[in-house]
Amino acid sequence: MAQAHARGGQYGKALAAVGAAAALAAAAAAPAAAQTPRPGGERYVALGDSYTSGPGIPQQSGGDCLRSSVNYPALTSAKLGTATFKDVSCSGAKTDDMWQAQGTNPAQLDALDKRTTLVTLGIGGNDIGFSGIIETCAKLSVSDPTGAPCKKQYTAGGGDELDGRIAGAATKVAKVLKGIHQRAPHARVVLVGYPTIMPDNGVGCFPKLPMAAGDVPYLRDTEKKLNAMLKQQAAKAHVRYADTYTPTVGHDVCTPKENRWVEGVQPENPGAPFHPNAKGEAAMAGAVLKATGRTR
Repeated sequence: MAQAHARGGQYGKALAAVGAAAALAAAAAAPAAAQTPRPGGERYVALGDSYTSGPGIPQQSGGDCLRSSVNYPALTSAKLGTATFKDVSCSGAKTDDMWQAQGTNPAQLDALDKRTTLVTLGIGGNDIGFSGIIETCAKLSVSDPTGAPCKKQYTAGGGDELDGRIAGAATKVAKVLKGIHQRAPHARVVLVGYPTIMPDNGVGCFPKLPMAAGDVPYLRDTEKKLNAMLKQQAAKAHVRYADTYTPTVGHDVCTPKENRWVEGVQPENPGAPFHPNAKGEAAMAGAVLKATGRTR
């Protein structure tokens, strides 16, 4: 407990940044502009949340949706030489926002039509309450920095509440994939997973990662379960899955600034807390291109 009190000031600053991350993840809005058509090539539409949009990475557009000019959809489009490109991803998006307006941003599925030939979808994290989980775990770590207070809270009922949330999100993701097929029946679809956030070895790095020691592997495993669910839903819907976790191992929030692809609670590279920076988005683009079979 003495150690916890000594760290109180540091935890307070870290928690403030975590709160800012939670507020950022709840942001929404503004419609995306379509790319000027080019002859031939893919007609590409990108759907998703903040891991797709790239908040905090210059240049930003899309109002509160916080889209980066170098997010993985933009890089994928450039690499493929698409005929048309619409990025309607939006920070804070949930599966429901595929069908309903998010602030002033229209329903994301409205960007699709029968001429669409490629769709990428990055969704699910906000459906399980990712930002709230991070904030809760950071706050609980103050009382027991060497234990696993967050895991203790989420498993207090005998099961794992977060496992239940992931199971609940699975049906929602499946519904989105069905909606994509209905609106863009000729499109190849890639469901995109989430990159490595917590260290894959389960060892934390306070204060960049203000989590209790035992909660780091718990949160790592929770993300892996989320990605496993997404991969399973992709297989059931007969769409492709882009594994962005494996190629980003070793570039998590705890790695040195120059080698980090996902920022910590207080970003040292342009990007949002616990979100990919420009290098992370580039790595995700590589995974998406691999999934499409187009890596040229």
